[in-house]
Amino acid sequence: MKISPRYSRRTQGTVGVLFMALMLAGTGVWAQTNSPMSDAPTATVKAHDDSYIVGVDDVLAISVWKEPDISRTVPVRSDGKISLPLAGEVQASGETPRQLEQQISSKLQSYISEPEVTVIVQEIRSQKFNILGQVSKPGSYLLTNSATVLDAIALAGGFRDFAKQKSIYVLRKGQNGEESRIPFNYKDVIKGKNPEQNIKLHPGDTIVVP
Repeated sequence: MKISPRYSRRTQGTVGVLFMALMLAGTGVWAQTNSPMSDAPTATVKAHDDSYIVGVDDVLAISVWKEPDISRTVPVRSDGKISLPLAGEVQASGETPRQLEQQISSKLQSYISEPEVTVIVQEIRSQKFNILGQVSKPGSYLLTNSATVLDAIALAGGFRDFAKQKSIYVLRKGQNGEESRIPFNYKDVIKGKNPEQNIKLHPGDTIVVP
C-alpha cells in the first residue's frame, strides 16, 4: 500500500519527538547517576551484621515480619535508646545489628509468636571526626567513607590567615584508650612529599590546626 507524503511526514515527526524524549530522559538518568556524592553519609549496614557498632544519631530500619504496625525507621536518641511499640525502650547504642535483632525479638515474644526481626542501619550518623583550631569552620563533622585529613580541611573551609600549616596533627585513641599524635605537614603533602601523612580518618579522630 502506498503511504501518502503527509502521513509519512507526520509519522516521522512523531518518531522524532519520541526519540528526543527518550534521549532527554536517558541524559537525566545519566546525570543523576553520575552526580557528586552529597556530604551526608548514605552507607547502610546489612542485616545480621556482627561488626558495626550502633551509635547515637544512627538511623535504624527495623522490620518485624508480618507486623507493619511495629516495623518502622527510628533514630537512636542521645541516651542511646530507641522506642518501639510493644517492645518499649530498647538499648541500641553499643550493640551490633544482630544483637539488637535478638534483643527486640526477646521483648516481643510476650506478644508475638516467634517474631522475626531485621535491623539495618539505614544512615550512619554516629561516626564523626573533629577539627579544631585555625580553620574557617571548626567543629564536628560526619565521617564519610575514605575521608582523609585533606578532605577534613576542605570541609572545614580551609585555613585562617595565621594557621601553622606545617604543624598540624591528628589525635587518635587506640583500643587501649591511649591517645596517639600523628603529624601532618600540609605544605609537604600538597607538594607530593610524605603522602602517607594524608591518612584515612577514623571515627573520633580530632585534627588540630595550631
